[in-house]
Amino acid sequence: MTIGPYTLTAVETGRFALDGGAMFGVVPKNLWNRTNPADEQNRIDMALRVLLVQGNGMNILVDTGMGDKYDEKTRSIYKLDHSKWTLLSSLGDHGLRPEDITHVIQTHLHFDHCGGMVTRLADGREVPTFPNAKVFVQKENLKWANNPTEKDRASYLKQDWNAIVSNGMLEAVDGPGELFPGISVRIFNGHTRAQQLPVISDGANNVFFCADLFPTQAHVNLPWIMGYDNFPLTTLEEKRDLLPEAFESKWTLFFEHDPKSSFATLESTPKGFKTIDVA
Repeated sequence: MTIGPYTLTAVETGRFALDGGAMFGVVPKNLWNRTNPADEQNRIDMALRVLLVQGNGMNILVDTGMGDKYDEKTRSIYKLDHSKWTLLSSLGDHGLRPEDITHVIQTHLHFDHCGGMVTRLADGREVPTFPNAKVFVQKENLKWANNPTEKDRASYLKQDWNAIVSNGMLEAVDGPGELFPGISVRIFNGHTRAQQLPVISDGANNVFFCADLFPTQAHVNLPWIMGYDNFPLTTLEEKRDLLPEAFESKWTLFFEHDPKSSFATLESTPKGFKTIDVA
């Protein structure tokens, strides 16, 4: 997909699974199980998909997947599967080495979004995966990540960003705005504080990176809100505000966790907005 000077490519980095009840909150299982069937442990399959944006001499990653710094117990809990894809192997398929990545935009610092930023070497040292990249994180999200609540403490792992901070690679962004020509971020606070979601635009065409505002296409439904969200009523209002704009302006939505499709547009129906896959 091309937007202005940028080429956008969905990059698969692996698969994992989370509890379906946690992913859909108050929605009954007999509804969400139709579109996102659960396994014997009630977990649903989810993608660890990131976006590669190339243009103007830059190779930008939006999010970095879960990474591979986990013991067998953790890998089993989350059904982490790198048998088909890893972040580095997929980038290699596109002719890119870790050194070629110039910038990383982290939507937020939950482990399944930023774990790939840091690699653990055989001797136990943790080093930046992309040594030449500047990493953009919202100042407020970094503050929250360093002092999480009991509710979301397990999602923020300092091993995922300490090496970035200590190597002077992190740039703390304070609020919404343009990071590069045609690439801006909007701020959403329902899932966690200061989740920054990029919009790539050439004025006529727009791609919106959904991250955990709409983790899967099923979450376009207004009340389908994750139990993981710290402020679910804020999420509801954020979705209610954004969807009409995305529909009227014919945005393309990029889904990070949807197990089947990466890009979709919206259609309006009597029951609300629905997604249409983009080939």
